[in-house]
Amino acid sequence: MADQTELLKVATAMLDRAYTPYSHFHVGAAVVGDSGKVYGGCNIENASYGATNCAERTAIFSGIAAGETHFKAILITGNTDGPIAPCGICRQVIAEFFDQDAPVYLTNQKGAFAETTVKGILPGAFVELK
Repeated sequence: MADQTELLKVATAMLDRAYTPYSHFHVGAAVVGDSGKVYGGCNIENASYGATNCAERTAIFSGIAAGETHFKAILITGNTDGPIAPCGICRQVIAEFFDQDAPVYLTNQKGAFAETTVKGILPGAFVELK
């Protein structure tokens, strides 16, 4: 599996690809599929705001489009003061495609780092019983 350094490298590269003409708030994410392949994502804004897609979902959806159905880890980064955290919608999407004990790495571009799990970011998530 890809390590945190590789995930951070991919997520950081995604910051330059973010389309944020409204908020100017760039976010990058990287996920590892069960295959071991890493998928990057950036946030993509839209004038209607509701059509905006977060970096986390962009990375996950890119993996799904490539044939992945399950992921092992996610790392998120941005230019925040502390470790960045996913929004509620992204937390629910993460819960759908990751095990509850999968690692979630929250970082920033200043070197801050926090590690939690899917269950840690969304206790009581609405997930299908498998």
